[in-house]
Amino acid sequence: MTIYFYSTREQYGCFSNFSAHGFVLDELYWYTSEHYFQAQKFVGTIHLEQIRLAKTPKEAAKMGRERNRPLRPDWEQVKDHVMKQAVLRKFATHPDIREILLSTGDEELVENSPIDYYWGCGADGSGKNMLGVILMEVREMLR
Repeated sequence: MTIYFYSTREQYGCFSNFSAHGFVLDELYWYTSEHYFQAQKFVGTIHLEQIRLAKTPKEAAKMGRERNRPLRPDWEQVKDHVMKQAVLRKFATHPDIREILLSTGDEELVENSPIDYYWGCGADGSGKNMLGVILMEVREMLR
């Protein structure tokens, strides 16, 4: 059986980067894994702190996609690693959601995003589902 997740309001909503499960990473507190991920695009600049303090993960995501901000040159090479660090810290920090992740056993986890063909499966299911892949790797690490 495949487990699909997307909205934070659904059964597996804690798998979303928008879920309100904060953590400390790089000696800073992050409200969500989305905040951390988006801010890392601008490490070493004032933009990191602006995004870290965004009121919502949706706002952090919007800010991270603004192309007037100076995207780090190695972003495409490091983005998967950055996402994995955030997801691992999030689930290592919160025992309640760690149990939910571990309870999925060996099921395939899929971010059912109709618009994202990299992190999600996309509208037609042909996407890379990298967030799902990373969640499954983190699940294995936490076992």
